[in-house]
Amino acid sequence: MELYQEILRHILADEKIQVSFPELTDSDSTKIVELECYRALRKIKAILEDDSLEDSECFYRIEEIVCVFEGLGSDCGNRHDFG
Repeated sequence: MELYQEILRHILADEKIQVSFPELTDSDSTKIVELECYRALRKIKAILEDDSLEDSECFYRIEEIVCVFEGLGSDCGNRHDFG
């Protein structure tokens, strides 16, 4: 199946894709994004308020915040490539 997927991916790589959501209005999409942003901010606030972590563990707080952004689909750029 992997070979099949590779071949299909290669063939479709140059094809144009059109996706539509006919019943989704601009207002609806704005509300969806705003709600997700609010949820992310609540998670970030909870991470920052976590008194169980010492200041020396600040790196781990930042790591958790980066993970929140990743959960939203944002890769946070090269800053998270610690490998």
